[in-house]
Amino acid sequence: MQSTWPEYAPSPYFDVPIVDLYGHEALRSRLAASVSARTLPASLLLHGSHGVGKQRLALWLAQTILCAEPDAPCGKCRSCRYVSEVTHPDLHWIFPRPRLRDSDPDLEQVRFDYAEATLERVSNFGLYAPPSGSEGIYVATIRSLVQRAVMAPALGARKVFIVGDAERMVPQEGADMAANAFLKLLEEPPADTTIILTSGEPGALLPTIRSRVAAVRVPLVSEKAVRAFVDDPAVRKTLDKTGKASSAERVRVAAGAPGRLLSGEGSARATMNARRIIEVATGYRAALFDSVAMSQGSFGARGNFAETLEALVELLGERTRDALHRKDAVAAAAASTAVEAVLEAQTNTETNVSPQLITSRLVRRLASTLK
Repeated sequence: MQSTWPEYAPSPYFDVPIVDLYGHEALRSRLAASVSARTLPASLLLHGSHGVGKQRLALWLAQTILCAEPDAPCGKCRSCRYVSEVTHPDLHWIFPRPRLRDSDPDLEQVRFDYAEATLERVSNFGLYAPPSGSEGIYVATIRSLVQRAVMAPALGARKVFIVGDAERMVPQEGADMAANAFLKLLEEPPADTTIILTSGEPGALLPTIRSRVAAVRVPLVSEKAVRAFVDDPAVRKTLDKTGKASSAERVRVAAGAPGRLLSGEGSARATMNARRIIEVATGYRAALFDSVAMSQGSFGARGNFAETLEALVELLGERTRDALHRKDAVAAAAASTAVEAVLEAQTNTETNVSPQLITSRLVRRLASTLK
């Protein structure tokens, strides 16, 4: 199946750049210095909490790598413009997709599917919801990636592959050859190739993949950067489709991971609810313990309570990673113990114990653990 535009020219439909990258200034500075010094590893893993902008950061890094100017990324040259529109022929962006109907799709089918999917993302300024549970990175996509990796760059001196949500790579029976080829590619990419994986769940990646990439942690975004993100006209237009919340409320719900705001109202409410539980527990506001527990009944069905617990695991996991980054072993151990308490609470939801009672017990455990 052929695409409807020339392979090495920008699509006439991609006339609006994706939203700017907000935050991560210190990390960007370090990555740009590595690119300039030609010390950037050829295979990278950007990992961090869901919603912190790992794939957008990867696109920025691709722009830095592909820009030919000394002050890369200059943002003005042809390469920078093409990357900002996601039309650069040497930029290949891969992310979870529904399985194609053909059980063994060829290279062109895969490429056309990603062309359409990328067009959909770009038409919404690069703002998109997390992949559904049925979406993955299937073996045909890996074969396509490996095939394109051996081709010469089309426009500049290098080519960049971004594999978003890399933990969604789906192993398939009889696909050993493709898997081995991908591992070899990670270990020894062509001299003109950079491969950037991103993952919110690096522990879910195969050890054989993790051992072949240089891991770079992407931290939470500063409150100032989140505020700039939610005030971006394109972002505001997208978020307003699901509700007219104030900028301040959106910054609070994002909790340092603005991509969470794109997950839908239910996920946003779960994150806000989880954040309130942590705030009450860490502030040891005992008078509010029962109040926050009782609110679980009004919050909604048991399924929504499960989302709150999942959000709690995510937020506490980030606290653990931050503490480890600061080399604060005591705080890291406390946050890790708090995660165990939430996981126990998740187990209790499988019984007939009410969400209010589970929360009442949980918030008291968090208060004693995170004090």
